[in-house]
Amino acid sequence: MTARSVSRKPNRKASERPEARGPTLDLERYVPAFITFIANKLSNSATAFYQGHFGVNVTEWRMMSLLAIEPGISAARICEVIGFNKGPVSRTLADMQQRGLIAIRTDPDDGRTHSISLTAKGRATHDKVIVAALERERRLMSCLNKSEQEVLIDLLRRLHDNLDAVTGDKV
Repeated sequence: MTARSVSRKPNRKASERPEARGPTLDLERYVPAFITFIANKLSNSATAFYQGHFGVNVTEWRMMSLLAIEPGISAARICEVIGFNKGPVSRTLADMQQRGLIAIRTDPDDGRTHSISLTAKGRATHDKVIVAALERERRLMSCLNKSEQEVLIDLLRRLHDNLDAVTGDKV
């Protein structure tokens, strides 16, 4: 018996061989997978960090950061920008309101919509989390030089602007 035959894997049935199963993705080159894997890992680690240090999860942080940029926006606007469904957004907002992080008021111009804003407690929490969020971004991007960072941001923005090519939605 040669060393070659000893190290060989046992024969598999043709249906178990990768070449017999049909096409597969190259996960080293498939962009949607890369984006998803990066987003999942960033979200999971951010939730663990933000929850442990500031008492908010990454979903709450995303909403808080948007409310700091656009005070008084509606839940529909949050869904539009962040890309979340209405149900989870409504539940998260209700929880944030109960914890005193946001205020939800009926819009005086349209009684069917609500204006959502950070409270003083919410703004103070935001101002603590943003420091950590920007540091996490800096560390993530540290493998790229400044010009590469700008190229990446431009490319990501262009992909975001082109999402309707695959979703059918205006993003």
